[in-house]
Amino acid sequence: MALRSVTPINKGWTFKQVDDESSKFLPVAQFPTNVHLDLMHHNIIPDPFVGKNENLVQWVGERDWVYKTSFSSSEASKGGKSVIAFDGLDTYATVVLNGKEILKTEDMFIPERVDVSDLLKHGSENELEITFHSTWMVGKKLVEKYSEHNWGCWNGDVSRLAVRKAQYHYGWDWGPMLMTCGPWRPINLETYSSRVSDLYFTTTLDKSLKSAKVVANAEVEGEATEVKFELSLNGKTVGSESAQAQKGSATVTFNVEEPELWYPHTYGKQPLYELSATVSSGDSKLDIISKKLGIRKAELVQRKLEDQPGTSFHFEVNDIPVFCGGSDWIPADNFIPRISSQKYRDWVKLVQDGNQVMIRVWGGGIFEEAAFYDACDEMGILVWQDFMFGCGNYPTNEDFLALVKREATENVKILRHHPSIVIWAGNNEDYQYQESEKLDYDPENKDAESWLKSTFPARYIYEKILPDVTKALCPDTFYHPGSPFGGKDTRDPTVGDIHQWNVWHGTQEKYQNFDKIGGRFVSEFGMEGFPSIKTIDAYLPEGKKDADRYPQSSTVDFHNKADGHERRIALYLVENMQYKFDPFEQFIYSTQLMQAECLASAYRLWKREWKGPGREYCAGALVWQINDCWPVTSWAIVDFYLRPKAAYYTVKRELAPITIGLKRTVTSTPANKYTRVDVKTVHKIEMWASNLSLEKRTMGVQLKAWDLVTGKETYSKSLHDGFVLEPNRSVEITEFDVPVEKQNAEEEQRTVVAAYLTENGKQVARYINWPEPLKYTHLQKPKELKVKLSASGDALEITAEVPVKGVAVEAADDGVVLSDNCVDVVPGETVYIAVKGLKSGEEDKLDVRYLN
Repeated sequence: MALRSVTPINKGWTFKQVDDESSKFLPVAQFPTNVHLDLMHHNIIPDPFVGKNENLVQWVGERDWVYKTSFSSSEASKGGKSVIAFDGLDTYATVVLNGKEILKTEDMFIPERVDVSDLLKHGSENELEITFHSTWMVGKKLVEKYSEHNWGCWNGDVSRLAVRKAQYHYGWDWGPMLMTCGPWRPINLETYSSRVSDLYFTTTLDKSLKSAKVVANAEVEGEATEVKFELSLNGKTVGSESAQAQKGSATVTFNVEEPELWYPHTYGKQPLYELSATVSSGDSKLDIISKKLGIRKAELVQRKLEDQPGTSFHFEVNDIPVFCGGSDWIPADNFIPRISSQKYRDWVKLVQDGNQVMIRVWGGGIFEEAAFYDACDEMGILVWQDFMFGCGNYPTNEDFLALVKREATENVKILRHHPSIVIWAGNNEDYQYQESEKLDYDPENKDAESWLKSTFPARYIYEKILPDVTKALCPDTFYHPGSPFGGKDTRDPTVGDIHQWNVWHGTQEKYQNFDKIGGRFVSEFGMEGFPSIKTIDAYLPEGKKDADRYPQSSTVDFHNKADGHERRIALYLVENMQYKFDPFEQFIYSTQLMQAECLASAYRLWKREWKGPGREYCAGALVWQINDCWPVTSWAIVDFYLRPKAAYYTVKRELAPITIGLKRTVTSTPANKYTRVDVKTVHKIEMWASNLSLEKRTMGVQLKAWDLVTGKETYSKSLHDGFVLEPNRSVEITEFDVPVEKQNAEEEQRTVVAAYLTENGKQVARYINWPEPLKYTHLQKPKELKVKLSASGDALEITAEVPVKGVAVEAADDGVVLSDNCVDVVPGETVYIAVKGLKSGEEDKLDVRYLN
């Protein structure tokens, strides 16, 4: 008996349109693939990401397509079991092998395995053909078939709710409608006599964290029963145990003393143990499978708080409370098969480098590729994992529920070994949709069967099917019914998580007031900003020469899918700063600065509410969103081509381990209840600091001020020589009047204030506070703004003779990489930005912008 063999079926694939007699079989562009990639490869359709080409390719999604190839099966495979494993078919597919139908699929998220032992032609070619039926057409017919259901959704056509396909393929308020199909994940031929069909485990740490119990389980297919388990770290064996499979299952326990624990990257290292299982018969090894695991304890803590109503919603890893600053993640391309493993790593590295500790895999996309989760495991990024439901009222007919249960089961099995995944959530905003449409929901009703008869039957999915699956398959990982969810409704800031869209959407609050609209955990909030001009030039058909290369052009508007984006961007710009449409680059800069100021304000003010044990008033903030799926103006802080916007850097600064914050307040008090003239106005600044490290830190606190018109330093004082920052919390420092010579003489509107934290004579935190709104300030155009490369060649040095807001540096060459950007500069100081890829004398190749 031989070791299980795995042969990729990835060569010789061709495709054609089914219902077009003139269509001929053509070679695919790559494998795995999808139909749009293949059609683009042969210039049958234009690139949908360029111009308005999205409109020209809609016909693709309403046609059926067929893919075929041939492969050989050796004589040696006779006598064993042969299976074709389809890791992912998008979405409704009929599979035929050697003229016989072997499979029908209806869920792009479910991997399929088909025993083809009796169908293979050994020693000759086997014909494999897959017909993909239009998911759009199937979905429309399902809506008709189940007309009694109360169909409704935000974003896309309601027919998306009827099919188990990535929901964003139907278009969203940041992405195009591109109805893909095809073999989007690998297809392999496996031959074996026995195999390990699943390897999973549970880990338990004792209270001291000094001892761990790893219970390993292997599911065995076939007649072999001897299973050897091995646990290793860095190539060294930690333990080895053998067991006999009983009824197809074998279990062993490893007791690990002094385990190396897995931590988020902000608190420790990410050692990954390797667990392997080998199934044998006598001296013959028949199969071996291995998985990486991290030994760690992860909990979501919801307990009563001191001084405020409701409960906390904070994560603890190895008993360390973690402030989860991070991002929401959408698929990084409309065409998933072309995302390389390296690109996934590059994205996750951006998250790590940005001081972010959590990423939320959003429910309208996909259960991500292994490379994504592997990168999160290796780089210490916590993952909030949604199930794939979003913004709608999903049906609950018998077939659909069975499909959902199978989909959830298969994907939880695939993903449950990743130490990065610390929470499963049932959906994205479906409970919000229920509230908006006033669908039935009685939280006191615990009769699950009755939910199916309500106008919101999908509650059965989120509160019955999914929690049952996660409890059975990964009981140690917290399950949350949805995002947002908690409290008396989804807007309750005191319990669970919230999506705070009253900046941009909703009541369109001022972003300076984020502290008034926070919550225990803010899992979505955001502000739009234009992408780099290089990204816009890439989607304009004529590039830099395109007639639509201006902010309000129809092509530029086409690459912004948000309803009312024109009014909302204009509102927040006009409320906050002076801006210009021409040149285009300056307008882009203004939107990015506005986005950067907005998001930094949110993180700064919400992190202030992380006040230590029993006072975790805000325990996390995930910005919508880190990335894009195509070149577009959106809420992303890094664009489709991995080009960070200004907000990426301001968020990075606010999520640094040690930060200092300032907020201006204006209080007006009338002398009596009748007067409108005798009013005393006081301009104050509140100061606080945040220490996310686990050590008590002793800091010097300094305060300075400048006249933004003259550049003159007007104030300088050391407030503390030894101010103590307690570990892992924010602490209030002081409140003081805006330092001016004469109060209420409009000097406050021209005074820039800077606060600094120093440790052992070294500056560790800095924040510059400006009069707001910025549009009222008389910002000066600097005469001596200098950006030069340091003598060592690894840093930019930026100086100016007057206060300068938001100095942004961009290079035409993407090979020039900066550690920081969009920085505030004040006289007498040098701002240093680490740089790679810039040579001495090339500073003139940098484009430098600032607010004026």
